[in-house]
Amino acid sequence: MRIADLHAVLDGLSDILDQLSGLTARVDRDRIAVVGHSWGAQTAGALLGARVFDTEGNPGEDFSHPSVKAGALIAATGTGDTLTPFALKYLPFARPDFSSMTTPALVIAGGKDQSAMSTRGPDWFTDAYHLSPAPKQLLTIAEGEHLFGGISGEAAKDTTDEDPARVVLVADAVSAYLHDVLSTDARSWHALQDLQDQTSHSTGAFSTDSK
Repeated sequence: MRIADLHAVLDGLSDILDQLSGLTARVDRDRIAVVGHSWGAQTAGALLGARVFDTEGNPGEDFSHPSVKAGALIAATGTGDTLTPFALKYLPFARPDFSSMTTPALVIAGGKDQSAMSTRGPDWFTDAYHLSPAPKQLLTIAEGEHLFGGISGEAAKDTTDEDPARVVLVADAVSAYLHDVLSTDARSWHALQDLQDQTSHSTGAFSTDSK
């Protein structure tokens, strides 16, 4: 349903923009990106080209969209080969195939994001980077848990690692990456990379990789 909703928005973007005077002129439809967190990251990944394996290991339908030129996947679930019994029973769609995700993307993972859906550790959330074709960037936030300081809302009850600075880091990273890949303006991304060795754990120490 989420994927269908996003396709409907993109396919009907002209009509949506026409609802507000002057909005069409402010939108560059050659530079559309998708950003998602957790299950939202899986949805965004589908528009970037990722698929879902069925129970027999066959890749499912291609839901990529030609309008999408880049994306950012925050805490995207990893492959389905280490799912817990609960996840195997109730989350049959948690078997992503990243081999077809060719669109440029930033993958953001938390160094302390331990999912109850996988028997692996936090590296499960880096599969979208390691198992997809280039070009990709990976940002690993050392102390980050699943909500990265509270990105889902200021008073979100499920935030386990409340840290406003970490929220800012995620937002700045996504913005800098999209400026880089969509505008060929790499200054913000390079500035972010330069901060890697200067940021303390309390404010969100991080590392980056690229391919």
